[in-house]
Amino acid sequence: MSDSLIPRRAALNLLNAVTVDHRLLSECTAIFDPLSPPDRARAQRLATSVLRAASRADRWLKPHLKKRPPVQVQNALRLGVVEIAEGAAPHGVVNDIVTLLADGKRTANFAALANAVLRKGADLPQQWGKLALPQLPDWLREPLREAWGNSAINAIERAHFRGAPLDLTIPRDTADWAARLGGLVLPTGSVRLDGHGMVSTLPGFAEGAWWVQDAAAALPVRLLGDLRGQRALDICAAPGGKTMQLASAGAEVTALDLSANRLQRVAENLARTNLNATIVQGDALEFTTTGWDVIVLDAPCSATGTIRRHPDLPFARDGAEIGSLIALQAQMIDHALRLLNPGGRLLFCTCSLLPDEGEVQVEEALARHPGLRVIPPELPEIEADWISPEGGVRLRPDYWPSLGGMDGFYMAVLCAP
Repeated sequence: MSDSLIPRRAALNLLNAVTVDHRLLSECTAIFDPLSPPDRARAQRLATSVLRAASRADRWLKPHLKKRPPVQVQNALRLGVVEIAEGAAPHGVVNDIVTLLADGKRTANFAALANAVLRKGADLPQQWGKLALPQLPDWLREPLREAWGNSAINAIERAHFRGAPLDLTIPRDTADWAARLGGLVLPTGSVRLDGHGMVSTLPGFAEGAWWVQDAAAALPVRLLGDLRGQRALDICAAPGGKTMQLASAGAEVTALDLSANRLQRVAENLARTNLNATIVQGDALEFTTTGWDVIVLDAPCSATGTIRRHPDLPFARDGAEIGSLIALQAQMIDHALRLLNPGGRLLFCTCSLLPDEGEVQVEEALARHPGLRVIPPELPEIEADWISPEGGVRLRPDYWPSLGGMDGFYMAVLCAP
């Protein structure tokens, strides 16, 4: 067995889990478990690269196929096309794809087809960039086009196709750590790395000098300013990025989440970074402790703002859950406001590109709660065109194109009456 066959087999299994079973990659840990860390990392990279470029691979494949094969076979062909297009040795790729198909009872009859088709891809590296840019599925593309316009949606799709670098939140000695890591300090204070290896092997990880957090996700807590001595509740806290930000800013933090398993990750992150927070497992809508100066509600949402890092989402989801998520977000806003001290602040945010999960939620909350107001964002690094009409901050993947983009995010600080 070639050294590359193991991660390629795992990558193909991941692709099938996402496109056939409609599972997110984060739900496919059993596929990763038998792999060594390097093979796990390579399988993940291969799967995400193929998902990001699937429609472009399909476009190249179409003239070479009389009819579209079963999806498991199409995924194997996609894997071969993308690898060859990205510069992998064609001979090794073709041999492994043929072997993977030949080993499957339902795919063995397609091994010869794969061999014939993929051997036509010698010029793929030269032709790849001339093929059409992959588009979002209609269930997401149409509402985004309506919200932001054709030019913006095209730019967002370009950002998705480029993927995402690694962003770090470094609460102390940021410039020194950025230099040590070879990273760029972004305008909002996050540090961005390109071409990194395994995160756990980077300088500063073991001693807890930083944590991974997209620059867009790191911005909401910064809107809250000085937090020293304030009682802060982080609702839906896992995996803990905002909890750690609150704690490092001097707040007295309670991290609340429904999932005990995900809270274990919060505890591990707090221990590694030597930060303190009280951890509570439970349903946010049943949590009744009052007296909070600050509540952070990073609400459950469609996660459509994270597609440049999670290209599996458009394949694993079809938008059917968005209506129930919007209703849940409104419930959680109303409940969180009841827990605040008078004059307390609610930071509402979602990693969504859909206005219904951001701007509209705040507009409707203001209508439901007389006296509730939005505190204008005052950070100098926030650009004027990021501020939306109701007073929140809207971030999109096509922002900062020369710096590598950012996740889609919405955030607003609401002041209770």
